[in-house]
Amino acid sequence: MFLNLITNAVQAIPEGDARGHEIRVSATADDRGDLVVELSDTGGGIPPHLLGRIFEPYFSTKPVGQGTGLGLSISHSIISSLDGKITVASEVGRGTTFRIVLPAAPPETAPC
Repeated sequence: MFLNLITNAVQAIPEGDARGHEIRVSATADDRGDLVVELSDTGGGIPPHLLGRIFEPYFSTKPVGQGTGLGLSISHSIISSLDGKITVASEVGRGTTFRIVLPAAPPETAPC
C-alpha cells in the first residue's frame, strides 16, 4: 500500500519540473501509540468533486491506459482490514496528503 501511494505521488509531479516539487513521507506515533504515516506531494492535487470517489474500485484520475483504478481501493481495503484508517486532503495546484493511521500492536503476553 505504501509503494502504491508513493508511486501515485511520483506520477502526480508534472513532467519536466521534478526539481520544483517534493514528496515527503513521515512516520510517528500518536498519543495512543498508533502508527501515523503521512505521505504528501506537491503535485497537481485532486479536484474536490473527485475526492469522494478515489477509493472506489476502478476509479482513476489518470488518463485511459495509465492506471487500473485499483491501487487506492486495494490500499484502502488493506488498511481497513488492519483496523486502520486512511484520509486524504488535497488542493488543486498545491498537492495531496494521505494520512494512514494503523493501530499499535497489542502488548505481547508472557507465556505461562
